[in-house]
Amino acid sequence: MKPEAPQSYSIAGTTYPAKTIEPGLYAVATPIGNLGDITLRALEVLAAADLVVCEDTRVSRVLLDRYGISRPLAAYHEHNAARERPRLMAMLKGGMRLALISDAGTPLVSDPGYKLVDEALAEGVKVIPIPGPSALITALTGAGLPTDAFVFLGFLPPKAQSRRVKLSAFAEVPATLITYESPHRVAETLADMATVLGADRQGVVARELTKHFEEFRRGTLAELAAGALADPPRGEIVLLAGPPPERVADADDIEALLKAALATTGPGQAAAEIAKATGRPRKELYTLALRLKAVMDAGGD
Repeated sequence: MKPEAPQSYSIAGTTYPAKTIEPGLYAVATPIGNLGDITLRALEVLAAADLVVCEDTRVSRVLLDRYGISRPLAAYHEHNAARERPRLMAMLKGGMRLALISDAGTPLVSDPGYKLVDEALAEGVKVIPIPGPSALITALTGAGLPTDAFVFLGFLPPKAQSRRVKLSAFAEVPATLITYESPHRVAETLADMATVLGADRQGVVARELTKHFEEFRRGTLAELAAGALADPPRGEIVLLAGPPPERVADADDIEALLKAALATTGPGQAAAEIAKATGRPRKELYTLALRLKAVMDAGGD
């Protein structure tokens, strides 16, 4: 396969010439539902690539046809990745320009693309990410849950026991948890999340994002599990669980924290630090810090 000259792309009936791009592997994010979410840079890369590597050529052809792009397509998915990777690597090392896309969203997120990227980097091939739509970020943006820290769990195991084990490993992580799930397993997965993470923990079911039937269901994990059983959500689904509630420190914890702080600072600063960490009144902590400091100075524990 020889490199081809850049073609063009069309938007609302207007045609734009694509520019020549340098050799390498381009990881191109594509729309997760609404085809209007494609970026201009993504269109330029797709129109200039020598080959578009995708999960399903039929799905990707719909996107390319929408924007008047005619480029060769090659299927690359979990069932043929080991066989296809050497062929794609030979093209990349030969100076070709390959665009890697998934059926929807950002490639490498829950698909085999990362192995191709890893091998390309190991062989000195340049990898260029082309950012754009992502289901997990879209869901997080509209969920109404804390966004300062989040963990993406990909797809949870299909078997209940394995799923609960994985959830248990993240149960106390102070972050919003995000996972993808298939429609027929949503109710049981939410039930497991309620059992493992806590029935009263806040959660969100986000489905059909950016599409006509986009929906966010919000509530406790127990409420969402019951709702999914009574009215199963359909389509592409993202599940989110908010961070665990902050643990209220008991008297022994408070004393231990203050003693540790008093080892390096005075009672006033120690009280301020622990008040901020635990939410306890500073005045109360200052009184306790003075008493502990006196005991420590007298050689007690």
